[in-house]
Amino acid sequence: MTEKTQSRRRFCIGLGTSTISALSFSNTSVSFSNTEQESYPKNEMIGSMSHTIAKQKDTLLDIARQNGLGYVELLAANPGIDPWIPGEGTKIILPKAHILPSGPRSGLLLNIIDQRLYYFPDSGENIISYPIGTGQDAWDTPQGTTTIVRKVKKPTWYVPKSIREEQPELPAVFRPGPDNPLGAHALYLGWPAYLIHGTNIPWGVGRRVSHGCIRMYPESIEELFTRVEIGTSVSIVSQEFKIAWVNRHLMVEVHPNLSQNIEIEKGISPTPATIPEISYLVFKAAGSNAKLINWTTLKKAVKARSGIPTSVLNSQREK
Repeated sequence: MTEKTQSRRRFCIGLGTSTISALSFSNTSVSFSNTEQESYPKNEMIGSMSHTIAKQKDTLLDIARQNGLGYVELLAANPGIDPWIPGEGTKIILPKAHILPSGPRSGLLLNIIDQRLYYFPDSGENIISYPIGTGQDAWDTPQGTTTIVRKVKKPTWYVPKSIREEQPELPAVFRPGPDNPLGAHALYLGWPAYLIHGTNIPWGVGRRVSHGCIRMYPESIEELFTRVEIGTSVSIVSQEFKIAWVNRHLMVEVHPNLSQNIEIEKGISPTPATIPEISYLVFKAAGSNAKLINWTTLKKAVKARSGIPTSVLNSQREK
């Protein structure tokens, strides 16, 4: 058993059978070895929270696209608001602050849970994030690392046999044009049949509706297409929980998991779900500030799954 695993086991034993709603570490003694003192991301949050006021004819689909957000991430941040008639004068939270997922800090990093793509320019310019649409239940978007192997403007789509079997009404080939599901720009990945592309149905961005490919708003893929080169690395991860130190605050960001994502889109309250070892991860990230963790706030963030970065410390950490 490794030293790291032993430390984690000591934590679990010290925690006992308490639930997160009753967590208290005032009498819990847990020590970590030097190898356990891992560094946690610092100031790795981009963007900032904002809001807008809905107009009479607005829908959340309109507001999402106007603000570079995906549909479900906007729903998650605004529970209880009618997505089709939010109502004139209604305040709509815009979750435009994003803790970066764990993964390489180069090329493209995609998180299929928060349904966003993060672009790290080689020039060292600011990190850019775009909303994406991902694969539905039977057509999951793959995870792992690959590269961009081809860039095509005005692509032709040769419909895979598997998709035509599911939708026999589709033609065998979609030529470039307004009806092409690939849109006007496509980035082909090293995984055969998987692409990052535009779409002729922008309302699918931020939703799990594709056959495994990654969809982007037409304006987003056009911008990204001009920036990335063939050979750019692409990493795809699945992380419903993100954590980082931001300006001396320990921040967490909790998103709907893949099943909850579909429930939220259908207007159903997400089925409660735990996140394995979240208490341990937060405790370890807090380090010497563990006594300041607000476990009630963390519990609420896990329940809400709003995708909004939340501080889980009662006050500023030690200097």
